Amino acid sequence: MDRTIFDEEHEMFRDSVRSFFTNEIQPHGERWREQGIVDREAYLKAGEQGLLCMWADEQYGGAGVSDFRYEQILMEENARHGDSGFFLWLHSRLVGPYLDVFGTAEQKARWLPKCVSGESILAVAMTEPGAGSDVSGIRTRAEDKGDHYLLNGSKTFISNGILADLVIVAARTEKDNPYGLSLLVVERGMDGFERGDNLKKLGLKSQDTAELFFNNVKVPKENLLGQEGRGFYHLMHSLVEERLLAAVGFTANAEAAYDVTMEYINERRAFGQPIADFQNTRFKMASMRTELDVANAFVDKCVLMHNDGKLSAEDAAKAKLFTSEVEARVTDECVQLHGGNGYMEEYAVCRMYADARVSRIYAGTSEIMREIVARSLGLDPRRKRKMPEQDAA
Repeated sequence: MDRTIFDEEHEMFRDSVRSFFTNEIQPHGERWREQGIVDREAYLKAGEQGLLCMWADEQYGGAGVSDFRYEQILMEENARHGDSGFFLWLHSRLVGPYLDVFGTAEQKARWLPKCVSGESILAVAMTEPGAGSDVSGIRTRAEDKGDHYLLNGSKTFISNGILADLVIVAARTEKDNPYGLSLLVVERGMDGFERGDNLKKLGLKSQDTAELFFNNVKVPKENLLGQEGRGFYHLMHSLVEERLLAAVGFTANAEAAYDVTMEYINERRAFGQPIADFQNTRFKMASMRTELDVANAFVDKCVLMHNDGKLSAEDAAKAKLFTSEVEARVTDECVQLHGGNGYMEEYAVCRMYADARVSRIYAGTSEIMREIVARSLGLDPRRKRKMPEQDAA
């Protein structure tokens, strides 16, 4: 199905970023997977091309581009021609906007130029060993000491945890309020800020994921992002876009798996003919193509709604839920169509299958997404229900 949301300018941009990923990112993928981390130079090269924080104002070195479709194209081309562990979207569209939306003029001038250039890499630290989706369980605390906060605690599963120069940390500043959190920007080199090992994962091998430790870290008051005690609400501000970003990425990953499988089934032969000629193969590919077209159509619609500021939390949850499930089904079928080769890491589809497993977990699990959608239907167990006899009375 033809996608109609892109203009000529978008396609010109797609051509340029495809060349960037093909020439500057893809050749390093195997080495990055082996070392478990992307080279910092990759971010610098992306910055030179103007691909980081494209929304940033020109005074900070950005392009002032607010059209989400450009980020969509960037993610799609990275999935096809780059490396799955190169988390540009995390840096540029998930973490960076916190600085733009909640940062003061001084904070923006201090931090954004290096974020745009790739000199400073970003991360956000919310998850803890005992607190994932339930932010009320966050135990990392920040005590007000007058001119600074004293930060203590730990975070886990932090993407860009090793590379990050600026980490936005969710910390408790109100003891008796389960949602009394604040966002503090912790900078590389601050005393007491330590990183654990680069965690070994099932997939996304080149993406650095780490534990972070804060031991009496003195965070200047100037590094408070947004309002004290409003961190929970600041975090919620980005959830719609985070889940849309996830949906774009999942669909792009599934498309990439489909493409390599189409190439494989036309080249691989069994019983004297290409395996593409077998009815089972043709039917599987037809089913996957149908799911991918539906996913693309829904995601594209969500992107246009987001550009207009009209994408709801419920629709973003639907997009995240559906595309993560589609990605899971498609990558699984693609491995099957590769046969034994699909289980070998030298084949891209094997890595894609492993990468896809986390999609139903991060940015809100599939179970949480279903809960959000169900509540939007009025199916909320928290609401007060009238007993049948009360209705009759």
